Amino acid sequence: MARFSPDGNAPPKLTPAEAARLDAMSDDEITAAALADPDNPPLNAEELARIDAARRVRAVRMRSGLSQTEFARAFHINVARLRDLEQGRTRADSALLAYLAVIDEAPDTVRRALRNSG
Repeated sequence: MARFSPDGNAPPKLTPAEAARLDAMSDDEITAAALADPDNPPLNAEELARIDAARRVRAVRMRSGLSQTEFARAFHINVARLRDLEQGRTRADSALLAYLAVIDEAPDTVRRALRNSG
């Protein structure tokens, strides 16, 4: 098996022959080829939901400017759970998603409330 590590600064490019072959295919042919690829099965609804939740959780944390550990500590979230959520291994429930929306909108208010509760 060949190992491949993508370079975010230099994404892979299609060769002219690959681009021509792809351009010659219809959308239906491209979809059929993708669905027939045993190495890249389509995602099911649960997997798509986990990916969407992972993106939302990570986006809130990234906007905060905090590392996973700092964010977890600041907002009293288990760091292992946060890591699992961001990596899509688990899915956030509606209560956690609501809490993250509040953190995203008013992080100082949440910090003040947590400081005053303990």
